Amino acid sequence: MMKKTIQLMLVMLIGVLVVTACGDDALEGNESGSDQPEVVNIGYLRVPNDEMVAKTEGYFDQYFADLGIETNFVVFDSGVEANQAFASGSVDFASMGNTNGIIALSRGLDVELVWLHEILGEIEALAVRDGAGIEQVEDLKGMKIATTFASTSHYSLLQVLNDAGIADDVELVDMKTVDIVAAWERGDIDAAYTWQPSLGRLLEDGEMLISSEQAAEMGHKTANVLLARKGFTEQYKGLTTDFIAALVEGGNLYREDSKVASESVADPLEIAQEEALMQMEGSVWLTPEQEVSSEYLGTSEEAGDFSRVMKQTSDFLLEQSSISESPSQEDFDAFINPEYIEAYLAR
Repeated sequence: MMKKTIQLMLVMLIGVLVVTACGDDALEGNESGSDQPEVVNIGYLRVPNDEMVAKTEGYFDQYFADLGIETNFVVFDSGVEANQAFASGSVDFASMGNTNGIIALSRGLDVELVWLHEILGEIEALAVRDGAGIEQVEDLKGMKIATTFASTSHYSLLQVLNDAGIADDVELVDMKTVDIVAAWERGDIDAAYTWQPSLGRLLEDGEMLISSEQAAEMGHKTANVLLARKGFTEQYKGLTTDFIAALVEGGNLYREDSKVASESVADPLEIAQEEALMQMEGSVWLTPEQEVSSEYLGTSEEAGDFSRVMKQTSDFLLEQSSISESPSQEDFDAFINPEYIEAYLAR
């Protein structure tokens, strides 16, 4: 009788341990075993930010490769291409300017904003030719200006043109960044608002008329953001938190040793280390603690100021007919999801 009682107790104990383990896995979103994805598809921009550092330093491999998960990186010229990929379901994460994040929400894409890569400063700017006699924005009246439509550069350009009162007196041309450089070299355009590294090519024989840092000081803040497919994040919460962890490591390397971080991204961007460092210093990199502060994304309980920036930008895009409908403030509050940053900070 005693032997049967002990056997029964052992069976019950094993059952409790199994249930407890399953419960812990559910809380963290454990993806072990056959439930984990074979590949994570990541869309990125060719800019020297935390994601580029994490990619070149192999930080994503530390979290995914060791689990047997492949990381497939796909480069996009802009968020327009990233949103097309989200619409087709071909990417799980993608970086873009916050204006394209707004477009994703307005089009009803099943995605959410989970991270701010950087607040844009001199990494984006309006460039004019040396010796062209253009000393202020008003001098651009009657000229041809290139930018990538629906991008943060486009948004900033429209704002500074409006502030100068010449929005209807210039010709805007929609171009990809590579085409902007080519048009500049041919002399087809008078000015261009674009981002690094293309901006650096223009500044070789041009000058910066106004930067996104100055535009932000005028009340037009922009940022590069990370969007994630909700079908992925809701199923693989732990892996999404791991993705955030890799980005944090990329940012930490820059904060701890900017020379090493800039050397890491220089080769893949095909620029000198000094140029990479200058570009990195042209934007504001946030710590995870800053990300969830009231100034930026806020918390799961209370949305931060960046949600209101998104709404204000959205209303402007609607006025410019860039979108057909501006989501509500409540929609933006729900669109921004800091839960994975909070999960990282709780580890």
